[in-house]
Amino acid sequence: MESPDGTPPDAERGATVPNEDPLDPTRMRDQPALRTSTGTEWIVIGLVLAGISIAVLLFQDHATSDVVAGAVLSLFVAMVVVRFTVHPRRPRVVTLAVLLALIPIVTIAELLALIVL
Repeated sequence: MESPDGTPPDAERGATVPNEDPLDPTRMRDQPALRTSTGTEWIVIGLVLAGISIAVLLFQDHATSDVVAGAVLSLFVAMVVVRFTVHPRRPRVVTLAVLLALIPIVTIAELLALIVL
């Protein structure tokens, strides 16, 4: 029901439609790193993280550590391929973020498996 001046009731209370809000940098999907990055920063961080992970894994005296080091290297190579082949910015950066997160997850999972075994 409209008010006497013709505005909708929500407008009287100052409510806004959620989809019409300006960018809110406190929301996860509106972070500048996910909106404006070209992907180069993610590659540099991935290189450092993959290098550290591979070094730690290669110092383990276990056959599976070499396989997991290869998997970490494959994740980094996938990051480079995504960086140069996926053109829409947001899907590229989200994919890079997922691949980057998988590097320490795989490494830590292997180290925990070595501790348990």
